[in-house]
Amino acid sequence: MTPPETPPGRHHLGGGRSLGFVVLSVSDTHTEEDDPSGHLACDLMTAGGHRLVRYRLVANSVADVRDALDPYLEDRAVEALITVGGTGVSSRDLTVNALEAMGGRLLPGFGEVYRSTSLAEVGPLATLSRAGLYLVKLKPIFALPGSERAVRTGIERLILPSVQHLVEELER
Repeated sequence: MTPPETPPGRHHLGGGRSLGFVVLSVSDTHTEEDDPSGHLACDLMTAGGHRLVRYRLVANSVADVRDALDPYLEDRAVEALITVGGTGVSSRDLTVNALEAMGGRLLPGFGEVYRSTSLAEVGPLATLSRAGLYLVKLKPIFALPGSERAVRTGIERLILPSVQHLVEELER
């Protein structure tokens, strides 16, 4: 007989706090008006009770990603950031490179669980994703792939259930 699952307590999921977040889409093919994945990230986070501080789309370059993220690392209204796109293996997928160049500290569990979750959805291609969670100046930056499916998986299954607790731990 399997014991009943105990729902995680506040310590594991954080309280009911509304966080300020930024969504940065990284793409050479979309515009801010035509960015379904970036808009989906904004919609899912606000539906999850959080506040959108800024949405922006930039080109796939290390300098553009860095320059777009930098102002928010010192902004007290921003408690978490999400990048959408630029996490693949092509020469134009540079989001992860930018986060590493910014001194981002990788928290490997997020990417591991993301790829494991994606494996059930897309099969072995999940292993090609460089999705990850980086800490830059004690701000969490979730780097998600650019597809709508990837954004939905990352936000609904991983970010929303854990981001409040993560931010609380970083503020200690």
